[in-house]
Amino acid sequence: MEKFVLLFNSFLSYALLLAVIVVLCGIAVFIGIKLRKRKNSQLELEGVKEASES
Repeated sequence: MEKFVLLFNSFLSYALLLAVIVVLCGIAVFIGIKLRKRKNSQLELEGVKEASES
């Protein structure tokens, strides 16, 4: 029974580590999408400015 508890604790430790990694990856993807959308809107506004100046 003691070996089972050790195995279960080890499994939970790795499961928690996996959950932390998944959360960090999700945050990174969210930030990346947000930054890309902001850059796309800036480029679009610059394109509109250049087109109106011409």
